Amino acid sequence: MLENEANPTLSKSTGLPRKRFYRARAHSNPLSDSHFPIPISPHHVDYSLHYPQFFPSPDQTDSSKKIQFADIGCGFGGLLISLATLFPETLMIGMELRDKVTEYVKERILALRTANPGQYQNVSVVRTNSMKYIPNYFEKGQLSKMFFLFPDPHFKEKNHRRRVISRFLLDEYAYVLQVGAVIYTITDVEELGEWMKTCLKEHPMFEALTSQELEADPVVKLLSSATEEGQKVARNGGQTFRAVYRRIAPSL
Repeated sequence: MLENEANPTLSKSTGLPRKRFYRARAHSNPLSDSHFPIPISPHHVDYSLHYPQFFPSPDQTDSSKKIQFADIGCGFGGLLISLATLFPETLMIGMELRDKVTEYVKERILALRTANPGQYQNVSVVRTNSMKYIPNYFEKGQLSKMFFLFPDPHFKEKNHRRRVISRFLLDEYAYVLQVGAVIYTITDVEELGEWMKTCLKEHPMFEALTSQELEADPVVKLLSSATEEGQKVARNGGQTFRAVYRRIAPSL
């Protein structure tokens, strides 16, 4: 019996996991307590669990090879999968709070690695709460790109503190981003788009990319097309609101 016949969660035609078996609530409360293992520092992240081709064992480390891209609230992993082949030598990780969704992305990556030997070895996912544990995973100045695609808008004013982009959290993101790194945000909610843009604009360690830089950046084109949410917005003829900013050194 074929493996995907024995396992109904896998598609017979593609070998990839079927999303309907991994559906979860659209959003989770990031302020609630969750129970999953957290590394006590970036030095305790076991890269061999995520990138076995690059790190065959926990003891075999390459200090020059570290995660550079982080997709915060990665959903079903569409952006990560697109980036994996666009930047094949760059290690990247998705950070997702929902357990079923995280499991789907894990299975998706494993299936793609099996179907495409040598590819997708640079991408992984972890179940965690990025609003609480970013410094547990990344060192100062480690990341060159961070992504916040279609985050939970938390419409009620009393819940704005749950938003993944805020002045306080931008301090943490600036800490783990190297100077010159880029932070990408996009949403289909205009009010949230203005909120994220204002937070970034008013922060002293970020500046907006120019229109020429946006046009030249191949990643920008993926923001609205690579994710399930972005594709849904496009099908419905909706608008998106984007803010792309560069990490800068604060002026003296």
